Amino acid sequence: MHRRQHAAALCRLRYCGSANIWGFAIYLGGPDAYNDAVLPNGLHAGSPEDALDCACGLYLNDPQPGSNPRRTNDEDH
Repeated sequence: MHRRQHAAALCRLRYCGSANIWGFAIYLGGPDAYNDAVLPNGLHAGSPEDALDCACGLYLNDPQPGSNPRRTNDEDH
């Protein structure tokens, strides 16, 4: 028997008229409970990558959103 895997809700993107700029809301843990959010750069909209970095930083305890915690020196891995 296979165990079901459930996706974890982190954030929701909102189309702002451009493929590069999206608004986003952070998931609050309740049924359909999302709250409009601001990116670390102070903007209310940005790239999907910026939104995911911010949400992952909040939920996965990344101390600096956008940083690469696996990197241990100045060389590319």
